[in-house]
Amino acid sequence: MKHGGHDGAQRIADALRRATKQRRIGLIPFLTAGYPTKEGFAKMLTEIATVGDVVEIGVPFSDPMADGVTIQRSSESALEQGVHLQWILETLGSLRTSIETPLVLMSYLNPILSVGRERADDPCDLAAMAASLAEAGVSGLIVPDLPLEESANLRSALDDVGVGLIQLVSPVTPQERMTELCEASRGFVYAVTVTGITGGASGPSSEINEYLDSIRARSPWPVCAGFGIRSRDDVKNLEGHADGAIVGSALIECIDERRDPLKFLKEMRPEDP
Repeated sequence: MKHGGHDGAQRIADALRRATKQRRIGLIPFLTAGYPTKEGFAKMLTEIATVGDVVEIGVPFSDPMADGVTIQRSSESALEQGVHLQWILETLGSLRTSIETPLVLMSYLNPILSVGRERADDPCDLAAMAASLAEAGVSGLIVPDLPLEESANLRSALDDVGVGLIQLVSPVTPQERMTELCEASRGFVYAVTVTGITGGASGPSSEINEYLDSIRARSPWPVCAGFGIRSRDDVKNLEGHADGAIVGSALIECIDERRDPLKFLKEMRPEDP
């Protein structure tokens, strides 16, 4: 059941390490599933995957705690079009043979626990849910509202089918807990570069480099920086301190403004650094 016969977490890490060997930062574009249109999402994802080293796909949710206004708005639009996790998994499954780039799903816990349940009061079958993700070709999963202390059962179910549960750390994470999160993560460690929500007006400051270095010193996996990365300079400033840059709100804004998202991402990721 492991994607392409390989462990998904390892596929993610390998993709990011290939970028490092090319002496550049790995690029992780973020797309809200089903946005801007449900009908056009598969085509957009396929195109974005030609530029990203890994692609993160957001599952629309009505009460997102970590998303800024831009991503919240895209989620609301997708929900209005009837986008839900089962549709996302079916869509990703249909693209397995055409997308080689590792795909990471970002979902709040509630949609994940609803996969495969016929009634709201049914218990979630974690093994079946994890199998559904693996069969759709998902290599990694981010669940921002799942505390580390409550994640063991889900991580175990995902490990069994080769899907990595990715942990987030932030600048206010205590050192001891940072070590625990790095050890528990799979695929990469998601380093939030600002406190608060996504979509801030400015990119990560130079002071964040020490924080990123401390994560890399602890992590057996690549470290990817996200929140507030909006420009080529923001990506360049991460060189030597992070293995990947996650570009979310700025990409969604590019799509909103009907600019070319591929051109935007290629400018973020110069081929000849």
